[in-house]
Amino acid sequence: MALLDNIKNVFTIRGNEYKATNMVGYFGVGASDPKQYKYQDLAKEGYLKNAIVYRCVNEISKGASAVEYCLKSGDQMIEVHPILDLIARPNPLQSYAEFSQALFGFLLLSGNAYILKVGGDIGRPKELHLLRPDRVVVNGGNKAIPESYDYMINGRVQESYPVDQDTGASDLKHIKLWNPLDDYYGCSPLSAAAVEVDQHNLSSKHNINLLNNGARPSGAVIFKPKDESGFNVNLSEAQRQQLLTDLNNRFQGAGNAGRPLLLEGDFDWREMGLSPKDMDFINLKHMSATDIALCFGVPSQLVGVPDAQTYSNVAEARLALYEETIIPHLRLLQSDLNEWLIPMFGENLRFEYMVETIPALSERKRKTFENVTSAVREGIMTRNEAREVLGLSPVSGGDEIYISATLFPLGAESTPEPTEEEQEKDIQDYQDIEDDFDEILWLQDDKAISDIDFTPTDGMKAEAERGLKWRKEYNRGGTMVGVARANQLIKKEKLSPSTVKRMFSFFSRHEVDKQAEGFDVGEDGYPSAGRIAWALWGGDAGFSWSRKKRDQIEREEAKQEEILYEVSVHATEDEKKVSEKVRKALKKKVDDHNEKYGDNPAKRATLRMLEAVFRRGVGAYNNNPQSVRPSVSNSDQWAYARVNVFLGALRTGRFKRAKFDTDLLPKGHPLSTKK
Repeated sequence: MALLDNIKNVFTIRGNEYKATNMVGYFGVGASDPKQYKYQDLAKEGYLKNAIVYRCVNEISKGASAVEYCLKSGDQMIEVHPILDLIARPNPLQSYAEFSQALFGFLLLSGNAYILKVGGDIGRPKELHLLRPDRVVVNGGNKAIPESYDYMINGRVQESYPVDQDTGASDLKHIKLWNPLDDYYGCSPLSAAAVEVDQHNLSSKHNINLLNNGARPSGAVIFKPKDESGFNVNLSEAQRQQLLTDLNNRFQGAGNAGRPLLLEGDFDWREMGLSPKDMDFINLKHMSATDIALCFGVPSQLVGVPDAQTYSNVAEARLALYEETIIPHLRLLQSDLNEWLIPMFGENLRFEYMVETIPALSERKRKTFENVTSAVREGIMTRNEAREVLGLSPVSGGDEIYISATLFPLGAESTPEPTEEEQEKDIQDYQDIEDDFDEILWLQDDKAISDIDFTPTDGMKAEAERGLKWRKEYNRGGTMVGVARANQLIKKEKLSPSTVKRMFSFFSRHEVDKQAEGFDVGEDGYPSAGRIAWALWGGDAGFSWSRKKRDQIEREEAKQEEILYEVSVHATEDEKKVSEKVRKALKKKVDDHNEKYGDNPAKRATLRMLEAVFRRGVGAYNNNPQSVRPSVSNSDQWAYARVNVFLGALRTGRFKRAKFDTDLLPKGHPLSTKK
């Protein structure tokens, strides 16, 4: 504490401690003496009267509030928990979105946000409320840790929230942006943008005044009378006032704009105006707007400043907004909640924002996926190294290096490209390998059929070795798909169920190759390209094996469907019901899904659908435990996983795992079994 107190003393004026009671400074342009505005003035002049500040604050606050969040215990995601209910509905008057927008709004306008916990048992809050920054005063004294927070209305303290001097704990959480000149209060971006805000506002007012006056001084009436002797004379004061009155009555106002002026006698009209350069306040506004957006960390393209606003630039600007501004703000809030709120609900809990779900980042994620996939194919990375980059856990057998069969040493004789006919025949195989890599990198094997042995046989290994030898010797036959499959068979690597199905599909499509010349021993052209490709996939041994394993898989899947159907039909009324907590969680999933995809009736989800899927998942967990992954600890977790798979199929039109619940899909969906 002594060190912190010494640091505090550096910012203490002798005999009079510095204390910022009026939030951040906001200074008027051209003022002889800088004046410090109160928070109300800051919000009024900066947010309510400036379109750029308004847009910046809303871009950040609304973007931040839309990012999904989760609760974890270790690496396990928790779907249902009291703290999730609290965050989803912090208080009776605000949803999470409203609460989050207001929090980030306060933080951006004042540099400070205050969260107050209310009610609850044994320290666990029942509600969370935001306090206006201008109503909170930090009582610091001469200590690094504040003594208390006072909530004030009309200059009177309504409540005081003490701070534990040892731990810093309090019922009120102060979230602030860094301030280099104050220990207790944060610094708002508006403080750095104060001059630019004034410039922007004054430019707008100036332009309004110009428009009210026709955008220019219209001209001057010149009086040149002479007396009888030829000498110039002047108007009397009464004549001058009468002339001005007549001109105002006849020509002033928007209704009289452009009306011709009739002059008699010795009157003359002289046109007057300002040059375009003198009237160019547009550039000044754009410069001010750019600087304001810069202070908030919002790219100028997103606030309407003309700056080569192509789609590409705007997309990159949106990405920069999230990566450089919104995500750091989310990390700040995440850190504070994990330090202050989460420990009240138990140990080993962690609140996280799921930044990987942000749509603006999808393009970058796609490029990352493509890069690591290419690296795996070219033998630069192992599958587990690729999975680590993608944030996935390692898998068994994932530390092997695979090399594309199309790569040869410089100067070596390469295998010719397949003919057009071969390419046409094997186009499905290329698609298969794409799907296979997707499975390798993203999915785990289906544990519902884990009792089936998917290890290749010695006969398949021998055929694969023969195929690779032939391909090298004769420079023909097969594709990179077949070579990749041969390497798997030679290593006797346990295959996934989907790979087994693909093998059977390949043999079924290419069985016609057996009728071609050169397929059998003794024929001209033996071994043919078709015979070599057949060997790469395991030959006749592979065909027989894949048919047998395919049949086993289908029987197991049918069994699972039957079990699940029986569970759903014969469940008791209590078993068919879901808890209110589960219903709320499922309702949120329905709302989130339909917000993005609900315009398409074939993709629209309902609460009844997800409740049925959830109940079936619970039934499967209780009645068919061998199908459950070892990492799953309870029926709700397994049920939520099934719900997520269902929503994925509803969204994409395909299942990544076993095809469950197709009878619940809406009519018109490609996977629906409804008539």
